[in-house]
Amino acid sequence: MQVSVIGCGDAFGSGGRFNTCFLLHHGEERALIDCGASSLVALKKQGIDPDTIGTVTITHLHGDHFGGLVFFLREATLMKRRKRALLLAGPEGFVDRLKTAMETFFPGGWIDAPPFGLTLIEYEGEKELVLGPLTVKPFRVRHACGAPPYALRITFGGRTVAYTGDTEWVETLCDLGADADLFICEAYFFSRPINKHLSYETVAARLIDIKPKRLLLTHLNEDMLHRLADVLHDVAEDGMVIDLN
Repeated sequence: MQVSVIGCGDAFGSGGRFNTCFLLHHGEERALIDCGASSLVALKKQGIDPDTIGTVTITHLHGDHFGGLVFFLREATLMKRRKRALLLAGPEGFVDRLKTAMETFFPGGWIDAPPFGLTLIEYEGEKELVLGPLTVKPFRVRHACGAPPYALRITFGGRTVAYTGDTEWVETLCDLGADADLFICEAYFFSRPINKHLSYETVAARLIDIKPKRLLLTHLNEDMLHRLADVLHDVAEDGMVIDLN
């Protein structure tokens, strides 16, 4: 299984990075974790056809993590090239928020039953779900966004990828990342304490409790980008490809 970093930036494009979006690829199956507002552009910049993606899982309902679905769906329904079915999954309230976002940006643009087949699923708390080729275990985290925020632990192609989404420190992150083949973790600031987000120093101090096989830091703001010389772990870059086979 391969993980491609489509976008690893924060909401404000710090460092010129695209909004959050990770592509999981195994065999003929492709899935996304998050689809931030700039993700359709980022996918095309990397030569990835959005019509080949069958599943999208969303951590929380901020625009830099789910806003790109509006443009993703708008192209799929308007251009009429898509053949394969699409499954979208997100937190409680996801379906209404997505429809509202579509109608805000493209009035009349929402189609309940597009010809390619669209399935919309909302997480049921922390219940493990099978979503297409993915097994997804949501973990409730702490990040104010008008709906329940989650971190996701995803098994796909015999490998496990865990992603924190956006959150301040919560103890469930230890279970989320335990023994994961890849633990994608936000590190918004280097050391500044802040609610809603993690700092690099907090993550580094608790890594011994999380015990992932590999750590990848993402969602860095300008503060972190100016301190990269002090970071001792892998940092995501747009376009990076990680082979977990």
